[in-house]
Amino acid sequence: MKIVLFSLCGSYSHTCLALRCLRDPLVEAGHQVFIFEKNLRDRSSVILNELYRYKADVYSFSCYIWNINETIQLAKNLHTLLPESKILFGGPEVSYNSDSYLEFDFVDSVICGAGELLLPLVCDRIEKGEALEKTYSSEEIPLTDGILYEENEIKGKGKSLLYYESSRGCPFSCSYCLSSACQGVKAKGTEQTLAELLCFEELKEDFNIIKFVDRTFNFDIRRANDIWRGLLSDKYSKKYHFEICASLLNEESFEILQKMPEGKIQLEVGLQSTNEQTLREISRHLDVKKTLENCRRIKDMGNIHIHLDLIAGLPFEDFSSFGRSFDEAYRCCHQLQLGFLKLLYGTELRKNAEKYDYKFLENAPYTVLESKWITYEELCRLEKLSFLLERYHESGSFEKCLDFLLQKLSSPFDFYLGFSDYIDKKDGREIQKISQADAFSLLFTYGSSFLCQKDADRFSDLMHEDFARKEVRKMPKLK
Repeated sequence: MKIVLFSLCGSYSHTCLALRCLRDPLVEAGHQVFIFEKNLRDRSSVILNELYRYKADVYSFSCYIWNINETIQLAKNLHTLLPESKILFGGPEVSYNSDSYLEFDFVDSVICGAGELLLPLVCDRIEKGEALEKTYSSEEIPLTDGILYEENEIKGKGKSLLYYESSRGCPFSCSYCLSSACQGVKAKGTEQTLAELLCFEELKEDFNIIKFVDRTFNFDIRRANDIWRGLLSDKYSKKYHFEICASLLNEESFEILQKMPEGKIQLEVGLQSTNEQTLREISRHLDVKKTLENCRRIKDMGNIHIHLDLIAGLPFEDFSSFGRSFDEAYRCCHQLQLGFLKLLYGTELRKNAEKYDYKFLENAPYTVLESKWITYEELCRLEKLSFLLERYHESGSFEKCLDFLLQKLSSPFDFYLGFSDYIDKKDGREIQKISQADAFSLLFTYGSSFLCQKDADRFSDLMHEDFARKEVRKMPKLK
């Protein structure tokens, strides 16, 4: 039987690990399986044409909050063209809200939970001509062996992001996160993980980074340290990205991480907030002080890129509290990423939305618009600030001049917020649409208003250095 596993990825460089987890069990069951990936920027008519050309018996769609709307339209149109083909939906977006998708007559079944276990069973029933149930569910936590990628399916000309899973599940129960819907953690041992990572070295295609999808890679700190120690070997030539709980790091961790070649690994830490009441309310048991201290310590090593995540819209986090979280986190990382709370089906926050007076988008991605503690207008201001942060801080194009300026100021949050308001009034354009030359001019005009003449001159010199380092055009005249 011919089966197409399909997903719309967020960008051209991304790949879908879920499809690859599904492939081997289906192949072992004797099916002909094709992985087909496109991204949200691809034309829907082209995607539909390519899906149609397979003329498969089964099309299985991997559904997420970022692709569900486009996926529904593709599946609907495909059913019109191939009414005899079976269409299955699976993935996190439909696993906890299956009833909404069963209303569509073009969806034959919704698979909730572990597709590796369920999809072969469903396809077996289809092959035998048996009637399908509307939903198939499993709460088991499987973990697939191997790296799952094959030759000639890596795209992006060296910019691809490949995913690897060394553990599944999460030891924490944060009320905003889907990982809390599943209890327990299943993990591969150190030897197996390191052996599988060596398989990436055998792939002929070039790619940018291996990202561990483990929700908390260092939940078992001894295991994490052993894997990191193994990666010190020159046999492992790739770059690796881990999501960790920074407060779990111990002295052995720092000893190993200090020896890492510069740029070999990246660390991501889900701080979310420094408001203790907020963290208690969302069941996020986190030692804030130790987390920030350890992040600062990693940053100061100089060989490991670390970025922190904050979420706007959490319970008990008002506008000023979010500003404090921002300020406490800003200087402890290389990159500070601002996210906005999404009330996902299957999470405790979604179930208790009325308790917090949440107003949120009815359709995916279910972003919070307002709560008891923060207004819609305030969240809009934070969204503009996040664009500004990405343009100026995360890009690295303003590294020296921005670091110098913020050393003179007590609150990075107040600076970015004021700068955002200044750009709104002076320029009126969205930050993404401002030219690089104008971006330098606006920063100089606003930033130098806080500085004495001597510091303003130094600020100008550093700005010229940053411009020369990243740009090929002539530096604009600073006013």
